[in-house]
Amino acid sequence: MPTPPTNFQRMLLLAEEVFAVKNDPEQLDVNQDIIEQLIKIHPSTVSEFDDGNGPVAWVLLIPTTTDLMNKFLQHKISEKELFEQTPPGISYEAIYLCSAMVLTEFRRKGIAKKLILKAIENIRKDHPIKSLFVWAFTKEGDLGAEEIGRATSLPLTKRIDK
Repeated sequence: MPTPPTNFQRMLLLAEEVFAVKNDPEQLDVNQDIIEQLIKIHPSTVSEFDDGNGPVAWVLLIPTTTDLMNKFLQHKISEKELFEQTPPGISYEAIYLCSAMVLTEFRRKGIAKKLILKAIENIRKDHPIKSLFVWAFTKEGDLGAEEIGRATSLPLTKRIDK
């Protein structure tokens, strides 16, 4: 009998299933180098919840400038370019709600929301964040982003596919 996949393996499969980044050069294909660069932007950009058996939730946020946010929302730059053009060590006014993934059996328990709110709180201690933005891939992602906007009292803008 084959060994069941680990939580980590299941999270990687979920990421590919939802985002299919290998087939979309505009999306950010997260790897260890990207994670290291995100942490240079701010240590709270990447969060996970581990239930003791490995990760069951991953959250990724990208603090950036209002100018880059607007370019992204207007389809002038891609998600990948948003990341590449966001320099570390400057003042950020916006946070891109990049991704939140939770294994099926752990959904609807508030895990992602808690991770996101804590990350935003930490980023706001260091930066004058004035807005949030999102490019939702699922209905759940869209609804979750709206909830985060309400909980933080920050305006939320959505990127709409052309």
